[in-house]
Amino acid sequence: MTRRKLAVARMWYEGNSFSPSVTGLDTFETREWGEGEGAIDLYRGTATEMGAVVSFAEAHPDWEVTFLRCAGAPPGGPVADSAYARIKADIVAGLGRDKWDAVYLSLHGAMITESNPTPDLDLLMAVRGTIGRTPLAVSFDLHANIGQAMIDQIDIATGYKTYPHIDKDVVATQALTCLAAMVKGRVKPIAAIAKVGAVYTSFNMRTTDGPMAEMAALAEEWRAQPGVLEATVFGGFAYGDSPFAGPTALVITDGDAALASRAAEQLAAEMANRRARFEIKPPSPREAIAQALATPGSKPAAVTDPADNPLSGGIGDTPGLLRALLEMKPDVLTVFGFFWDPGLVARARAAGVGAEIEVQLGGRVSNKFGAPIEARAKVLTLTDGRFRNVGPYDHHLEVDVGQTAMFEVAGIRVIVTSGCQTPNDPAYFALHGIDLAQIGLLCVKAKNHFRAGFTDLTRCIIECDAPGPAGVSLEHYDFKYAPKALLGR
Repeated sequence: MTRRKLAVARMWYEGNSFSPSVTGLDTFETREWGEGEGAIDLYRGTATEMGAVVSFAEAHPDWEVTFLRCAGAPPGGPVADSAYARIKADIVAGLGRDKWDAVYLSLHGAMITESNPTPDLDLLMAVRGTIGRTPLAVSFDLHANIGQAMIDQIDIATGYKTYPHIDKDVVATQALTCLAAMVKGRVKPIAAIAKVGAVYTSFNMRTTDGPMAEMAALAEEWRAQPGVLEATVFGGFAYGDSPFAGPTALVITDGDAALASRAAEQLAAEMANRRARFEIKPPSPREAIAQALATPGSKPAAVTDPADNPLSGGIGDTPGLLRALLEMKPDVLTVFGFFWDPGLVARARAAGVGAEIEVQLGGRVSNKFGAPIEARAKVLTLTDGRFRNVGPYDHHLEVDVGQTAMFEVAGIRVIVTSGCQTPNDPAYFALHGIDLAQIGLLCVKAKNHFRAGFTDLTRCIIECDAPGPAGVSLEHYDFKYAPKALLGR
């Protein structure tokens, strides 16, 4: 049996142009970094794109699957130019070492670097320049900023259909299945996109309910039509300052360009008609805390701070929500997650469990969003920061948030970590000895992904509008590349 050769690679990153931090190569190397057998071991059994590739390889012995560079990092500020250049070089060099029957890439689609607002396009052009006319499939995040120039490099594109993103493996399998069919001559993919003509934030973009759930249903109806291989709507990433900013409808058909174009235009029009429903105004931190505490039920209430959500490029450093908690003094057991402060964790470890130290919480990376909170804190818990996800988001993926410390500050338990990652899984809190059933109020720097693992564990989840690098109002941000007309300017 002659085996076909499939090369796979990954460069997954979502960049916030307004974050004061820069993501270096070390962040990729410590979060998600693999190649060859090492990548297979990293992803096997995970509900991720590359986990789906492992399953595909095991289920299709007629394909010889080679894992080239696979790199991913939590969303943050721009990627360092040197880090991007290294990962791109690894992928391109790997592709150049052999002749392939097909290539699959896992991308986010909203990456930015220090000097380039469209590095995903740059990578796709480099890949296409290396592989020639070899069939290329790419899967994207629902929040990708998609441009026509990107689609021009690709034969097959798929996108997440869910937010929280719990279908990563499904979407990758969809791409791989279509890619295999193309190689065998069974389909001739033709793609069309249509832009919506505005920039939406993702606060009200979850697909469990609301306007994006309706869009997901409409796209599903198109996918059920004969000859349609893919139909999806990308919400875009508002804080990624890119000429490709804003929602995009993508449709791929089996050889029918007119159908692809018509379906994409109709989906984009439906998205545009719902614009007002995506524009929401969350309550202030104090208002959100009061609403949460007033919500009846025996489970804990949760308040989220999306403006400093690391998965939107937050910095784990803004003090607004904790300051409101300290002012309101809730009379229930309260947990706050988290601040990113490696130096404070080191001080806690040096002092030891039970020690009391003077601390500054927040305002370390930047005081633009609030001055540090000065307090006396007792060290309650120290951990190595490692756990495996138990919830549906990135299920079973091993996570390392770096060494951590949990403090007691004025009766509130405050988690501080050495790495900047969103607390999206119940195992994050179990690591610190927290029994969620025993607490009254859970306050986190998170957004919609948090809901995947915590909706059933809480009596309510209320978003607040606190100052941060990923806030609800775009008028506070200085865009340079996104077309001004899309921003209403």
